[in-house]
Amino acid sequence: MAEVTPTRAFKDGEVSVIFVLGGPGSGKGTQCAKLVQDYGFTHLSAGDLLRAEQTRPGSTYGKLIADHIKAGTIVPQEVTLALLEQAMRESKSKKFLIDGFPRKMDQALKFEDDIAVSKMILFLDCPEEVMEKRLLKRGETSGRSDDNIESIKKRFKTFIETSMPVVDMFEKQNKVVKVKCDQPVETVYEEIKKGLKKFDF
Repeated sequence: MAEVTPTRAFKDGEVSVIFVLGGPGSGKGTQCAKLVQDYGFTHLSAGDLLRAEQTRPGSTYGKLIADHIKAGTIVPQEVTLALLEQAMRESKSKKFLIDGFPRKMDQALKFEDDIAVSKMILFLDCPEEVMEKRLLKRGETSGRSDDNIESIKKRFKTFIETSMPVVDMFEKQNKVVKVKCDQPVETVYEEIKKGLKKFDF
């Protein structure tokens, strides 16, 4: 019998996907907002989708997501992948910035196997002390349960252990644009635009 090749949700070339990675507080949301405005991307934040899902009435995953977010651990990938695919289909867009995903190697591989192949990875490289300062400042007004010093430390540790190998893997495929983020927002954005040019955006 001929082997059945699994079909992706989106055919090659049908959509352009940029993964936006960086530690918590590296400025992913800020830079994504600028890219949406200038390039017409649809911005999907894995974290926002999960936070919205946990408060959605009748959600199957709500409690599970809430427990993981509070503990600073990674939500099971099936949940995140299902929410991302649904959001991509509903948006009818062709160009996506997917922010804060993939967090782990198996998420990256599964997304590329089941949903779509990414075009590039934008990695916002930021020193831990800068991110910590930003997050604590944000915590004064954000109302987010994970903007406190214990959760922040856990999130940094998780990022280094699980997300950096993803960046390294994509770097071997020459798909990573790395930008230093301990500089003014506009300077960072100029560097990002230069990086996008290399990938024909």
